[in-house]
Amino acid sequence: MLSRVPPAVGARISGRINTSGPIRRGLLVLIALICPMLSAGPALADHGQISILESDPLLLGNPVGSLRTVQELGISTVRLSVRWQSLAPDANSFRAPRHFNAASPAAYAKSKWAPYDALVRTAAQDGVRVDMDLTGGAPLWATGRGMPRRHGYPFRNWAPSASKLGQFARAVAIRYSGKYNPVLRRVDPGNSEDLPRVSFWSVWNEPNYGPSLSPQAPPGHSSTPYSPRVYRGMVGRVWSALHATGHGSDTLLIGELAPRGVLSFGKFNMMPPLLFLRSLYCLGGNYRPLRGSSAKMEGCPTTSRGSRAFASHNPALFHSSGVADHPYMRWFPPNQEKDQAQPKGYNRLKHNYATLATIGQLESGLNRMLGAYHSRRKLPVWITEFGYITDPPVEGTSGASYHYPSPTLAAYYDNWAEYIAWKNPRIASFDQYILQDPSQPPGSQHQGFPSGLIFASGQHKPGFDAFRLPLYLPHTTASGPGQSLEIWGAARPAYYAHLEEPGSPESVTIMFKADGGSQFVPLTVVPISSPEGYFDTQLQFSSSGTVKLAWTYPSDSLSLAGTTVYSRTQGVTVR
Repeated sequence: MLSRVPPAVGARISGRINTSGPIRRGLLVLIALICPMLSAGPALADHGQISILESDPLLLGNPVGSLRTVQELGISTVRLSVRWQSLAPDANSFRAPRHFNAASPAAYAKSKWAPYDALVRTAAQDGVRVDMDLTGGAPLWATGRGMPRRHGYPFRNWAPSASKLGQFARAVAIRYSGKYNPVLRRVDPGNSEDLPRVSFWSVWNEPNYGPSLSPQAPPGHSSTPYSPRVYRGMVGRVWSALHATGHGSDTLLIGELAPRGVLSFGKFNMMPPLLFLRSLYCLGGNYRPLRGSSAKMEGCPTTSRGSRAFASHNPALFHSSGVADHPYMRWFPPNQEKDQAQPKGYNRLKHNYATLATIGQLESGLNRMLGAYHSRRKLPVWITEFGYITDPPVEGTSGASYHYPSPTLAAYYDNWAEYIAWKNPRIASFDQYILQDPSQPPGSQHQGFPSGLIFASGQHKPGFDAFRLPLYLPHTTASGPGQSLEIWGAARPAYYAHLEEPGSPESVTIMFKADGGSQFVPLTVVPISSPEGYFDTQLQFSSSGTVKLAWTYPSDSLSLAGTTVYSRTQGVTVR
């Protein structure tokens, strides 16, 4: 658990901030400590929440440059998709290579490992944690029977072999055990050429989504779960592989869930995440163990005796580090789950969602799932994908009942979403997906998933500054000068400042410009002790105006030494 923020200490500071030079953070902290507290209330508790970025093409294609931006933003962890088919030999053949030892990292080509090795080495040097998501597609020789010969054939995520995935997981875990020498192609502890250790893992990506794992339902049963039984086997094999290779105490996430679904999901559609999880845990809609033919179809124990042994036979479901969720809110505010079409059965659908606005359902559902097997553990929830597609680059559709937010509105939504996550003690992480929007040919109608902090052109969106220095006020109107308003935020890059100078004081400056004023002035300084840079404080305002945060990179921090950066702005009203 990360440390808690002590009471905020601050005072009104007169004068101007020099925007052409660094803020003298040490002097401001000293002033704040010796002056009486005039405006800042006590900072609230920080339960601990890490920041994650996923942006595979940039991270693998340019690890040095991308990780420099990761440090600039203050993100502590990157999530990296380790795609089975990208590493496996003869991945386009339905016949596995002869004499292929799939559990040995030496059996995979050096050239295919190279981008992952470079990223892991650079991340270790930079102090960035790596979450390796062992995911598909699978090599065709590891897919299951019954693959339909229809448009899209062959389907690389069709019933992947759990045992073969376990062998692949073992090879990856050995390679990144901290003892593997890629030159000698064997374990060789203590060699200077050994690859760094990876201690953070997750299993597959969105297994409740047909294109990621199929079939979702067995033939002729479009509303009966099938993918959970496949995923259950996959998780079990990865768990065993990690424990067999010295990674038993590592962080391991299961789930990586898509947030929505439909009731008739067939082979390739999306299953509602709570329905997927109940089937994964062999439970029915009443959260009681399945029995009889339903249990058999979903690969579950058919007797009460078998149900009693379920937890011991599936340790990953009960002892993993948590369940990962991708609680995208589409174009909606982060606290409102809507559906413009209101389809038939929508209420039943919504009650099985795991979006940010409905994440409490996921938490209570997990409690009931483990409780069905007499476990009181409350599995942490990890947000490992999140972001808002923006317009631009996606163009609005005339007459559509929805509209993607502008980059400015998306920056506000992102800060609001992170605040919601931070306030929830069950949530262990917050993620930004992706760093930079995908490039598209001129005139292309397909925009990919442009939820980045940077446009494809390289220009920063407002979300870049908003993610670096999040700022959110739950209430922006005070009934008078004596009423305090909560100000939550973070100086995210302080994470690396703490790494470079452990114990050094870090602080963020709250800036204010009164309505009718011409410039922002420092209002108060809030010290930061949260390892991830968070603070939460109360502040009184003497008049209406605009708030923003300021933070200065330390003198030994990257190429931005001494540079002052700012958050987005937020208006406040004093009646």
